[in-house]
Amino acid sequence: MKHLIRRAAGAAAIALSGLAVTSAPARAYPVDCAILLCLAGGWPSSAPCAQARAEFIRRITPWPVEPPLQIWRCPMGAAYNTPAPRSPMERLHDAAFRDAPPMSLASDTLLVPVQVSEQADVDISDDSFDFVRSIHVYHIQFSQRQNAKGDCIRTDSTRRGLYGAQGDYRWTRASVQQVPAASALPDLDPDQCRGVSYRAVFVDWRDHAGNYGSEEVRY
Repeated sequence: MKHLIRRAAGAAAIALSGLAVTSAPARAYPVDCAILLCLAGGWPSSAPCAQARAEFIRRITPWPVEPPLQIWRCPMGAAYNTPAPRSPMERLHDAAFRDAPPMSLASDTLLVPVQVSEQADVDISDDSFDFVRSIHVYHIQFSQRQNAKGDCIRTDSTRRGLYGAQGDYRWTRASVQQVPAASALPDLDPDQCRGVSYRAVFVDWRDHAGNYGSEEVRY
């Protein structure tokens, strides 16, 4: 299955690059299929992948903080008239770039609830789709200050968003100690209490080849 991911990601890069120079609107494909393929392929350089990544980041920009990949909106199990059975990734490629109805990144983007029970419409529990489950979202809300008595007052309402085996999304309680080092969160010395107020949404992931990536939005 892993070689199919690589092949599909490479084909996606070519297909996405081709879309950028056609007369059809660049947004005329299911954006979550594009996010899935572009993420798997390490965000290939192309206009549609840039738009898909922009939507990925827009979704973590408050408010609300949404799942950056909404895999339940990508018809991976769509049926096509083909002479031989096709893999999920091959069907995904078709769904994203061949027969999909027009969709808009803006007007067709739905605001989803914090806990999302939807999941992929095919089995993605294979480790080839670990790049989906590698996506972690940290909604960081932290402050600390010293009061007049010298007590250190800390408030930490950090949450972490995770993807399940089938691409379902949930929030869990977390703390700033769990936020990856790639975040711009200041170092917090437990023996000091300098004034800190930090609010941001940080997302990180690994593509199908294991390459690390991250983005952070301050607010």
